[in-house]
Amino acid sequence: MDDIRGAQAIWIGACQILSAVFPGTSRSMATIAAGQLAGMSRAAALEFSFFLSMPTMAVATLYTLYKSVSGKAENPIGVAGLSSHQWVLLAIGFFVSFVVAYAAVAWFMNWVRKHGFVPFAIYRIVIGAAVLAWAAGMIGR
Repeated sequence: MDDIRGAQAIWIGACQILSAVFPGTSRSMATIAAGQLAGMSRAAALEFSFFLSMPTMAVATLYTLYKSVSGKAENPIGVAGLSSHQWVLLAIGFFVSFVVAYAAVAWFMNWVRKHGFVPFAIYRIVIGAAVLAWAAGMIGR
């Protein structure tokens, strides 16, 4: 991570933006693949991808919370008019979710460092083929 150059970071960011143009494209996988194409190791590309997603997720969460609390738009998470007890429960849920997400990401990064992405590629191809076969009426009817 310490050896990432500015050009690599810009390339990865551009690939993340372009992934939004193509429906069904994983922004995470786009950033990881872009990092590897830019000469980064698999572990560094994976770590950078997770770091890249943190500000985006934090801002999106805070914006949704703001919209819900302010009542200026829809109330997607239903927090307008909560009692103090309900705010405490929301805070506990946030904390537990953060801890579980951190543990899951740490486990996933360790697993990918050891095993690579091949199992995920196989999984996506098999599930994609099954969905296409189901949509075409070849299975499940």
